[in-house]
Amino acid sequence: MRLLHTADWHLGKVLKGVDRTPEIASALKDHLRIVREENIDLVVVAGDLFDRPRVGAEAEAAAFEFFLGLRELGVPALVISGNHDSRARLEALAPLLELTGAHVRGEVRVRGEGGAVRRDWGEAALLPFLSERRAIKAAQLLADDEGQWQSGYSETVGRLIANLSAGFRPGQVNLLAAHLTIEGANLRLGGGEFTFYVGNSYAVAVEKLPPSATYVALGHIHRQQQVSDAPVAWYSGSLVQLDFGEGEDAERGVLVVELEPDRPPVVHPVNPGWGKPLRTFRLDPDQLDRRLAEVENWPGYAKLIISGPANSALRERLYQDNPHLLEVRFESEAPDPLAEAAARVETLSWPEAYERYLREERGLEEVEELLAAFRELYEEAHASA
Repeated sequence: MRLLHTADWHLGKVLKGVDRTPEIASALKDHLRIVREENIDLVVVAGDLFDRPRVGAEAEAAAFEFFLGLRELGVPALVISGNHDSRARLEALAPLLELTGAHVRGEVRVRGEGGAVRRDWGEAALLPFLSERRAIKAAQLLADDEGQWQSGYSETVGRLIANLSAGFRPGQVNLLAAHLTIEGANLRLGGGEFTFYVGNSYAVAVEKLPPSATYVALGHIHRQQQVSDAPVAWYSGSLVQLDFGEGEDAERGVLVVELEPDRPPVVHPVNPGWGKPLRTFRLDPDQLDRRLAEVENWPGYAKLIISGPANSALRERLYQDNPHLLEVRFESEAPDPLAEAAARVETLSWPEAYERYLREERGLEEVEELLAAFRELYEEAHASA
């Protein structure tokens, strides 16, 4: 059995005013070529098909065109939602996409209620992204004591994975598709991840992955990488570079996986270099004349950081002369306490910033109840944005 593992399409992504959808749509067309040439039997899409709950018609059309292409090739798909997707919308589209051979799961369900699917090759457990608030509901679905949630997100997700994979048996292919963060010092971000959902509070211990799984197809982290040997678990990575900064040189693409019952999978990374590359250039003012050609000749999108005080006239000239230059930022050589404080705040998630405000500005010590309410409102707002 040959599997194509893909994830983190982020159709509808807009970077500094530039719509990346055409680049991503082109990558999806190339997916169909890979499916055909590699004799793929099954496609797994491990979440974040879209960059936000509501996207334009072009983004949706690109996704539909891909699944219609799979139907023409006679190849089925398993699809789960990610933290950027609208769970409700994917559930509403599921009957339509079922006509193309795609089995879609937007909401988290337990085994016996759609969380696991049987096929002639074996069984697949499907785990869409699970927020903290919805993890509590999942614990209740598992008939756990609500108080057990205090054991943490990782424990709750681990119990859910155990429930979903209970039908894994020897002599068949056992798949787990999940959109989550695997805990570990070796996990490397690929740039563009939503930091609130890749922090420690959302990390799942690698030991929670089922050892009976033949292969674990992960989405959520945008750098292509293996995160477990037993069971073998990989992130396929995003299709294109989604943001400047960390991970600009990260590998990303898709994975072709050869699967046999009771045998280790053989994973073939495919990294075609889809989309325009992103690069951050750092220059001193006296380097501009001799090094600006590097920025001008860069074939993708560029971000330029210039040391020294801000110069609005220079910034405007650089934008006019370089249409592919998406951001120009100046860094003062002299320490700026306000800028340093702002930079520290930018590294915090919203809940972390709110906790700091409660403790440092309002002088509160017991903040857990307020934080829980803030997280619930924050997740609701992000899910419906």
